Amino acid sequence: MADDGERPPRRHGGELERAILDAAWAELVDLGYDRITMDGVATRARTSKPVLYRRWPGRAELVLAAMARDLPDSEEPPDTGELRADLLAFLHALLHRFDGLPEGAVHGLLIDLLRVPELRVRFRGVIGGQGPVDGLAVMMRRAAERGEIDPARLTPRVIAMPLSLVRDEFLLSAVVPSDETVAQILDEVVLPLLGAPGRG
Repeated sequence: MADDGERPPRRHGGELERAILDAAWAELVDLGYDRITMDGVATRARTSKPVLYRRWPGRAELVLAAMARDLPDSEEPPDTGELRADLLAFLHALLHRFDGLPEGAVHGLLIDLLRVPELRVRFRGVIGGQGPVDGLAVMMRRAAERGEIDPARLTPRVIAMPLSLVRDEFLLSAVVPSDETVAQILDEVVLPLLGAPGRG
């Protein structure tokens, strides 16, 4: 715990968890995953290391929790009247959470994900969990009702495909996909598969 001559603030529940996740994110941005320690996060959050371990078993789980915050609204996703625009807006909001993350900041995390299957399951919740998949389903069903896409193609795997491809792009490059990359994924793969016209 930090010792700067001041008593750490008393925080509980959601307030304390937010402070810890804010600290973990700040450490990730400043240091990169490889140099993050539970001690460092505890010091920045002005709490103790046992408090962290009561919530997360290790560094990887803590960082994934910090990355998983602020998911876009899956119950009321964008509704622009065009599926491509809806998907771009939704995926931009999903990935916008990682703005400010330096290139290479998560290389070590990717290694941990490859080694530990349970972590890969948690990572799917960060980019492509059930909430975002539900949002995709809402947007695609709206498009089918408008006659924009073929409803017969809306299988669970196809609905989840945009997130799967974005997640794979991240895993392969260790860089958050750009808006241009997301547009290419939609125009070259997802929209043609759904029977909708892409662009470019």
